[in-house]
Amino acid sequence: MTKIQISNDTWNALLYDGNHSFVSKFGNDLVDLLDPKEGEKILDLGCGTGDLAKSLSDKRVKVIGVDKSENMIKQAKLKYPKIEFNVCDATELTYYEEFDAVFSNATLHWIKTPKIALECIFNSLKQNGRFIAEFGGKGNIKIIADEIIKTMKEFGYEFNMEIFPWYFPSIGEYTSLMEQIGFRVTFSHHFDRPTPLEGENGIKNWINMFASQMFTGITPEMKDLMISKVQLNLKEQLYKEDKWLADYKRIRVIGMKN
Repeated sequence: MTKIQISNDTWNALLYDGNHSFVSKFGNDLVDLLDPKEGEKILDLGCGTGDLAKSLSDKRVKVIGVDKSENMIKQAKLKYPKIEFNVCDATELTYYEEFDAVFSNATLHWIKTPKIALECIFNSLKQNGRFIAEFGGKGNIKIIADEIIKTMKEFGYEFNMEIFPWYFPSIGEYTSLMEQIGFRVTFSHHFDRPTPLEGENGIKNWINMFASQMFTGITPEMKDLMISKVQLNLKEQLYKEDKWLADYKRIRVIGMKN
């Protein structure tokens, strides 16, 4: 299989598939929560490289996968050419009452304008459609992020919170937004999920994959030096039984449009 990387996209689809495939694997439980029925039309919002869209397609549903990253969509199309994948931002969806369900795994914490995204999701659903999602909740990767910011200060850099990449809400905050949009929230859960990272450099790889934006304006050489220091400082807290465990805290929600 030919693998294509688009240079103007910050998402590394090959690193994602190689060292961070746990993102999709953890999403399999969410597919069970979705409980897709044969013949349904489902939107996989933030589909990444398409593994969960393939799981849905195998259940004989019509699935469309969308992701903001051109790299991810290019890789998804190469892996699963029979599934429809499109480059699209969650805040710019143009679907209207088209889907029986919108499914989203590990995506919504990247969207810092959540109300706009929820409006787009709501509009995309048919009447009595459902929205099932999992994403980072309050306290997610706090240990890692705090150590990055602390290390930057030690190197003489003040961190600008405007470039903090994520939105990690509480259940109360997010479900209230859902209700404002018109969803009937039928399920919500905030839970710890210590997540294994592959290899001796698990923290380094995770930061390079997911947190590079925090180092905006810093030279690659200084960034590498800082990340090495972060990993060293976190070893006592997050390296257990010969493996790295990222301090994940997740939210799952189900909302109905009725």
